[in-house]
Amino acid sequence: MKKKIQSLLQRILGFENYLYYFSRLKISFFKGSTYEAEFFEFMNLVKECTILDIGANIGITIVPLAKKFPQATVHAFEPIPANNVALKRIIQHYRLKNVQQHEIALGEEKGVLKLVVPIINNVRMQGLSHVYVEGMNDEWNTGDIYNIPVLKIDEVDALKAEEKIAAIKIDVENYEYYVLKGAEQLLKKHKPIIYCELWANEKREMVISFLKACGYSVKIFEGSKLVDFTNQDVTNFVFVNN
Repeated sequence: MKKKIQSLLQRILGFENYLYYFSRLKISFFKGSTYEAEFFEFMNLVKECTILDIGANIGITIVPLAKKFPQATVHAFEPIPANNVALKRIIQHYRLKNVQQHEIALGEEKGVLKLVVPIINNVRMQGLSHVYVEGMNDEWNTGDIYNIPVLKIDEVDALKAEEKIAAIKIDVENYEYYVLKGAEQLLKKHKPIIYCELWANEKREMVISFLKACGYSVKIFEGSKLVDFTNQDVTNFVFVNN
């Protein structure tokens, strides 16, 4: 039933309008779930300096970040064109003058990245947008295909002049390792606190090993308390530089 309603709304409103109004609805109820509660706890750890939102999607996390830290610059990175249209409208609607929008993908090296927005039961699933996996033909990997310019974070000119980057929120659907690998210089220079979603697979281990080598310890939230990660069944992680 939910998919039928989503499909109907996407047809009636048009996909870009649907994303915009869906984002506004989600923002109005943002404190509802466990994931979102952890995100707000993460924001309590952040100091008022430059913040990166990588995988900004349709702006649901940009609004609380920009409003909580009005003196900070928030850099929003999002590669999917329709998401960027909604994100731009969200920035304008909420008058977020401290947000800089970057319509690019991020990765380990400069080039072009093939991305897919899955279409499942006639619904475009913008929240599941991810790097296309060659040879995989299931519904998660089938839909609207885009070829998007990709940069390393370390090569983004807008970040090179930032005096202090305090925090990174990253949610890029199992591509976190490659994005962070392309930010090695930034991580070692600024030592930002990192909040990210990591799936329970080999990519999670790659991220943890890489960040430990960069001087980070691995934490999770238990309630509002930050504790060491000791293989608890979680997906949301906080990395703090030692």
